[in-house]
Amino acid sequence: MTLDELITELDRGLRSMTGVSRMSRPVPVPPSSVQAAEMSPEERAHAAGLMRVNHVGEVCAQALYQAQKLATRSPALKEAFESAARDEEDHLAWTARRLEALDSRPSLLNPLWYAGSLAIGLAAGRLGDRVSLGFMAETERQVERHLDSHLDKLPEADIESRAIVEQMRVDEAAHGKAATDAGGVELPFPARALMRAASKIMTRTAYYV
Repeated sequence: MTLDELITELDRGLRSMTGVSRMSRPVPVPPSSVQAAEMSPEERAHAAGLMRVNHVGEVCAQALYQAQKLATRSPALKEAFESAARDEEDHLAWTARRLEALDSRPSLLNPLWYAGSLAIGLAAGRLGDRVSLGFMAETERQVERHLDSHLDKLPEADIESRAIVEQMRVDEAAHGKAATDAGGVELPFPARALMRAASKIMTRTAYYV
């Protein structure tokens, strides 16, 4: 890795942890035919908790894709991980903006989530490209299911958060399919179960902290 590349990755990591994110696409907005409604304080707090969890997921995604990009020697895979990371950086910015609009904040544990995900991504990358791609595909499948659950849990009145989550879901599904099409192997059941368990710990903690 060149010095310029290292500086770029360090900059992305710092921005991910501190919430200073750039976006290449505008924040998704609800259809003009859908009218916004006032939310109660309880609904706003619940929506903020869910969007904080989604923001943490994007912090983790940045770290995972950075690590996997560093681990592979394939130029094509480096570009694939970089492309996915750019989409995830949009998600990071969108969820950060939504948290501000809800008068809330990102998780206080973002540096911990980032460091843990970076280590996991490096470990997956060292097992080879097909395993690394399989890890990416399984991660995106679990994230897609997680976003589906949030669409069910978000207050009906919170059409702004819903528009963001729906676009995130579309992007995550595309990332997962791309990883499988590129040769990602299916991970064994114990690995998938461990990933689900770790995700539950993260989501339950990030909702509040």
